[in-house]
Amino acid sequence: MTSAPTTRTRLPNRWLMLAVSMFAQLAATVFINSAPALIPNLHFERGLPLSQAGLIAAAPLAGTLCTLIIWGAIVDRVGERRSLIIGLSMLALSAAAAATSGSLVLLAVFLLLGGAAGASTNSASGRVVSGWFPPERRGIAMGIRQAAQPLGVGATAVLVPNLVEARGLLITLLTVAGICAVATALVAALIVDPPRPPRVEARRDGRSANPYRGDRRLVRIHGVSIALTVPQQTAWTYMLVWLIAEQHWSTAAASGLVGGSQVCSALARVGAGAWSDRIGSRLRPIRCIAFGSAAAMGGLALLAGTPLAVTLMVVASIVAVAHNGLAFTAVAEIAGPHWSGRAMGTQNTGQFITATSVPPLMGALIAAAGYPAAFALAGAFALLAAPIVPIPRHRAEPDGSSA
Repeated sequence: MTSAPTTRTRLPNRWLMLAVSMFAQLAATVFINSAPALIPNLHFERGLPLSQAGLIAAAPLAGTLCTLIIWGAIVDRVGERRSLIIGLSMLALSAAAAATSGSLVLLAVFLLLGGAAGASTNSASGRVVSGWFPPERRGIAMGIRQAAQPLGVGATAVLVPNLVEARGLLITLLTVAGICAVATALVAALIVDPPRPPRVEARRDGRSANPYRGDRRLVRIHGVSIALTVPQQTAWTYMLVWLIAEQHWSTAAASGLVGGSQVCSALARVGAGAWSDRIGSRLRPIRCIAFGSAAAMGGLALLAGTPLAVTLMVVASIVAVAHNGLAFTAVAEIAGPHWSGRAMGTQNTGQFITATSVPPLMGALIAAAGYPAAFALAGAFALLAAPIVPIPRHRAEPDGSSA
């Protein structure tokens, strides 16, 4: 007599899920930040005023903010893998269309459409990571995933200005389209949606309840992230052109420094995630980072004309982004598996509204009052963020962000 064969369900490798999710986020980041990386070409070669070049740079961010909550709801409904495949394929097509656009207006339109499609990666890739990793490893895992953004910004800063200078806009944006197409193929082949409790069960034990009702932590985290986006986006958008115009660096040298600083920014996000896992809180480190960003930006404003300026710019660009993974992880954990897509979408919507506003507004401020005024304003927003972080009164009391 033979016994019936037993079957064992083999779970996917969570680190592979993290790697593919990270690359998907990196591809979307490359697309979105290819526009700010075009500012030197648009400003110096085509003669566009800095404020108008900033508007084109903001086009993909504007597209993203219009659809973040929509994509979050789609992810909650149809799952992470499908959302990523649809969004990334649309992103690749938008990049190819932008490459062949015949005017700056069409370029801005296709950048806008691509940003709308790329918003899928923000909620979906974050949900893949938060779903496959346990709470005690989630901080560092999300920090690694969030490192895709500064790495994408750094890669774009090195790739796009030099490539557009050597080969033109067509080849540059077709290269971006190719990166997005590779990400689509990897997601389709390798991503598996993380398990979620059935809606009926979640409704019965309260896990599907609206996390915004009777709890202001999510709203306060959204506010903190909005304020901290100002120094982050100021550094990301204008560091390259500041190095060229004010410090008289070559395009190659300036883009190399921006790329190197973004690698350090990625490591800062990973380190912040590991720190949060160790102390069991996502929120306490955010307050420290807010004070650090305020100090770095304030110092840069005061010493912008001294030999220390470049060093301070690098420090400011690194510190300004370190909070992002912590806030994103806290939002996912507080919201729960049936609301995290919409909560992440709301989180990113506030950030992207701010990020869309920063390039043209800071460009106008720089034109009127100079770079130090812009750096001082960015530092003031970081200082404003610190007291808003929802930390419990007593240090021993858990903040609930790593539950």
